[in-house]
Amino acid sequence: MNTKQNKAVNFLLNNMVPIMFVIICAILLPLSGFSPGYLLNEIITRMGRNTFLVLCLLFPIMSGMGLNFGMTLGAMAAEIAIIFVADWQIWGIPGIVLAMIMSIPISILLGWFCGTVMNMAMGREMITGYIMNFFMGGGIYLLVVLYMMGPVIPIIHSSIKLPRGYGIRNTVSLLNMRQALDDLLAVRIGGVKIPVLTFLLIGLLCLFIVWFRRTKLGQDMRAVGQDMNVARDAGIKVERTRVISIIMSTVFAGFGMVIYLQNMGNLPTYTAHSQIGMFCIAALLVGGASVDRASIGNAFLGVTLFHLMFIAAPAAGTAIIGDSMIGEYFRVFASYGVITLALIMYEMKKHRNKSQMGQMLAQAQREEGGAS
Repeated sequence: MNTKQNKAVNFLLNNMVPIMFVIICAILLPLSGFSPGYLLNEIITRMGRNTFLVLCLLFPIMSGMGLNFGMTLGAMAAEIAIIFVADWQIWGIPGIVLAMIMSIPISILLGWFCGTVMNMAMGREMITGYIMNFFMGGGIYLLVVLYMMGPVIPIIHSSIKLPRGYGIRNTVSLLNMRQALDDLLAVRIGGVKIPVLTFLLIGLLCLFIVWFRRTKLGQDMRAVGQDMNVARDAGIKVERTRVISIIMSTVFAGFGMVIYLQNMGNLPTYTAHSQIGMFCIAALLVGGASVDRASIGNAFLGVTLFHLMFIAAPAAGTAIIGDSMIGEYFRVFASYGVITLALIMYEMKKHRNKSQMGQMLAQAQREEGGAS
């Protein structure tokens, strides 16, 4: 009986966040008044838009680096690539492919820098990545986009430049690229649009992750994630492996950001990347992932539950108190709250594991002393 109770308690502790969000969605959805067809259409659209970005977080977790707030650097690389594509007026699928290709070298450079810095702050990777967001987004990215594009980096079309003649406008229209990827091979079933090609790309990334985990590099990452000292003793280049995991995460985040922006149809130049990392991490955690454990299933479940709440919260707020803004506040609160809860649970788990290890060691010493 105790074993069953322990299993039940462990299940609840390990799945506290998704259970909580299932309850929240069960309360909000009836209050929102949305039809099942509308909700299904919205969820499929948002899954196509966001899942690729969420999946890129799995690589650093695999190597024990926790939740990669530095994925935003890949989003910035994609935004810079999109600006060039918009300036050259290359639209549709060719523009999307070109933006992805152009984002790769920028993402690799930024990922290498991010991984190198994180190696200098071992054990504090998440807060380092979070602060790096502000440094790169509020510093280097603004310097390039707001001041260098025009006088230093040639920009041809005045339609995307600020009236002063340099710097990029607050919003860059991607109307000629809007949903080009989503509409190609798209099918409609009962009024629900399914972006087949987008989901094929997501499926390819899932297959790549499954395959990659079985490769030598993937096994090295998992070994580093389990115990860096043991991995180092086994001849694995720990620092190099950690940097590669961050670079992979950043490159795939760049691809995911291009998919995201083509779906939206516009680029908010200075704000598009600001909340991407926060919301993707929150979605992964909502799916049942933790700081040191995450799977593809967690990503899909998290995107579904998190965006169900996003869709239903404003309408439910309007139905309850007549103000949709309460739903907006709740969404932001839930995003930060779920990350905070995950970090608290991670620290509690580490403390509990250390306590259990100490008890086992003490028991072994007592048994050894009794035998002697």
